[in-house]
Order: sequence, then C-alpha cells, then structure tokens
Amino acid sequence: MTGHSEGRRASPAPPLRPFVAPYEGYRLAGFEPGSHLGLPSPYLTVIIALDAPLELARMSDPRQQPGVWGTLASGLSIAPVTIRHDGNQHGVQLALTPAGSRALLGVPAAELGAWVVELEDLLGADAAELSDRIAAEPSWEARFAVLDEVLSRRLADAEIDPHLAHAWQLLTAADGVVRVGQVAREIGWSRRHLVGRFTAEFGVSPKEAAKLARFHRSHRLLRAQPSISLADAAARCGFYDQAHLARDWRDIVGIPPSRWRAEELFSFIQADQTSEGAVSRA
Repeated sequence: MTGHSEGRRASPAPPLRPFVAPYEGYRLAGFEPGSHLGLPSPYLTVIIALDAPLELARMSDPRQQPGVWGTLASGLSIAPVTIRHDGNQHGVQLALTPAGSRALLGVPAAELGAWVVELEDLLGADAAELSDRIAAEPSWEARFAVLDEVLSRRLADAEIDPHLAHAWQLLTAADGVVRVGQVAREIGWSRRHLVGRFTAEFGVSPKEAAKLARFHRSHRLLRAQPSISLADAAARCGFYDQAHLARDWRDIVGIPPSRWRAEELFSFIQADQTSEGAVSRA
C-alpha cells in the first residue's frame, strides 16, 4: 500500500458535547483512485471538504442525483453513499446527534431525511465562514477551535420532545436489542403513536433507529479491531448472533461484513490515523 494519511480526533467544547460527537479531521494523499462507502450511522453528517470538493457517485436516497459538494449536511439514512476519489481526501467531518440537528442546524433530523444538502442552505453565511477559516488554518487544533467558536455561537434552545428523546436513547443504547413495544409502554404511548411521532422527528422509524445503532456499533468495532471475529463482534454489539449481524450488513450495505473488511481500505486507514491522533479539549 502506498500513500500518506494523517488526521486528528478531538472533543468539541463542553457546551457542544450533547450535540456533536468528537470532531474528525482527515487527510489522505497518494492512494490509488477509486471509491469507498460512506456508511450510515445514528448521527447526522456534516463535512467541510478542503483542497477539492467531495464527489458522491451514489446517494443514500435514489431519488437524489450524484454530485459534488464543498460542504454538505445530511440526515439519518439506512443506506450508504458511494464516495469517488482520485486517491486524495482532505477535510473535517462532524457527527451531530438528532438534538444537534435542531440546536445547530435549526431543523429536525426528519427535515433532511436521507438527502444531502449544501451546508449553506442550513447555516447561511456561517457555512462560508467555517469553510474559509478552517481552510486558512495550518493545524487541526486551530481548525477545531474555529468549529468551537462558530458552532457555540449558533447554539439554540430547541429541544426535542422529552418522550421522543427518551425513546431514542432506549432504542440506540449499547445494551442489546430493545423492542419497540417495550419502549412505547415505558414512555406511556401507544406503539402507533410512538412510530408516527418518532418518524416525524428523526426521519427513521423506531425499528430502523435500533437497527442503525447496532450496525454503527459493529462498523466502529470492525474498524477499530480488524482482526476481531464476526461472532465476537455480534455478541458485543447487541445482535442475536453472527447471522443477525451478517443479515443487517447485507440489508444496509449490500455486502457482508467479511467482504467489506477485505475491500474497504480507507475505513481502516482513517480508523488508524484518527485513533492515534485523538486529543481531549477540556
């Protein structure tokens, strides 16, 4: 394998942490041109591309045409995107919680759905400020400081209904498989009412949210520990068994996890370089 990779992960400023997962900065150069999969997660995605725009060759929502984006935001989806590259990628990626969608983007997650939009459509002039100032900074620390400043300035008091927030937490928690009926009973709603309200807020159903969270845990674990057995990964990530893990991967990604591990070079490069460069910003 040829090429160079570098990157950094860092926690956002404390007021932002309920709304944004650790920032991820990445730079990969000199690899063979090709494509890789951007896999779904229980977070909304924001990307600020540096040096060159990001080319999406296949979208999560088949109704949306492929294209290129200098900055982008997308909601929750249970399907991947295909990212075409020339062997180089450079940018900053943010993972927003559904609460962060309201507090920072000004819209519920369901308003975006699986669609990809220009960040400017949501942030206005703040999007250009983020892009310009981050591009001008030479270090990841300085770039993350720009994110802290601009995002903290945007924080708004726009809470999700507490019943829905609790349902989201129960369905996406890392302690196993939770049935939708159990969640409905705990929050005091009918199953039908929960499904309708949940989907209207988050853009995915309760069942899809639980499936997405399990999948994301397994994706992160397989990235971080490429040699772990699929049976162990299934047991640690809330699946009934390895067959359940493989079935969900085929449903979401279109290929089994064993094939993804064999073919997906960029995910393991990014896992290596971000974990080694992790820092805490207290």
